[in-house]
Amino acid sequence: MPVSQPSERITVVLLAENRLLREALFRILNRKSGIRVVASFCFSEQALKLVAAAAPRVLLLDADSLSCSGGHIMRETHEELPATKVVVMGGDPDGETFLRIVRSGAVGYLTKDASPTEIEAAVCSVVAGEAVCPPKLCLTLFSYVAGQGKQIPGFYGKLQFGLTGREQQLVMMMGRGLRNKEIADELNLSDQTVKHHVHHVLRKLGARDRLSAVEVCRLHGMSV
Repeated sequence: MPVSQPSERITVVLLAENRLLREALFRILNRKSGIRVVASFCFSEQALKLVAAAAPRVLLLDADSLSCSGGHIMRETHEELPATKVVVMGGDPDGETFLRIVRSGAVGYLTKDASPTEIEAAVCSVVAGEAVCPPKLCLTLFSYVAGQGKQIPGFYGKLQFGLTGREQQLVMMMGRGLRNKEIADELNLSDQTVKHHVHHVLRKLGARDRLSAVEVCRLHGMSV
């Protein structure tokens, strides 16, 4: 495991499966005035321990290492070493893969055509509190966040109040001012079934009436 001389530069651990790539990046990045690669190795069961021992400010890993670990190395680093920023390089410019990596805790993502200069810039950016995302994947990220905004109310409704999907739907319809008969017609349910659901909603929310139920949900950030 090559180790460089200590300094005040940004400390980086390089995790890459290809030896030639690993050694080339080790030499190139260590020539940069602001970066010091403190360790470089391929993935193994000891990888997380080696990263923790080095305590780098940035973990720079390639897509092959990510695949070998099944994504565990990134998630575990994010959970156990929160001060270490994770940057994935050599990734596939595929939206689904990109989002999965972001959800696992990466704050930097570089595609296969990233140059050493771009890798250096990514390391400096994440340490400065910024995220790194290829321009071609920005729309994917924005679309995902917009979609999450629609899903979050349902998540909080279930988490905080134990509302079922149907009960959350009823609260939203109540927020539109619909009465039981109108809700029943729209959902193709019987009046009695809707009345039963509404009763459970009021009980779970601790609300005395439909208006109070809607207000409770709005106060807790649900889009009603």
